[in-house]
Amino acid sequence: MKKLIIAAMLVAFAAAPALAADTVVMQAKNGNVTFNHKAHADKLGCEACHQGEPAMIELNKDSAHALCKECHKAQSGPTKCGDCHKK
Repeated sequence: MKKLIIAAMLVAFAAAPALAADTVVMQAKNGNVTFNHKAHADKLGCEACHQGEPAMIELNKDSAHALCKECHKAQSGPTKCGDCHKK
């Protein structure tokens, strides 16, 4: 029984990174925003956005613009509407 529990824990631990979505599409009136989670996490780390909370972040227009746009300015990322919003 102990071996079964250890095996299940190893499988769960190994599968955890695969469960995080690589790409997230956020719906917006002026065009959807496709966000490559893996690329951002690899470059910036989790703390840049999650600030100690590994769970999903609830974004709305104002919070997304505050978080994403300010970081894009600091990191020389896209800052114009059409750079992120695609129809």
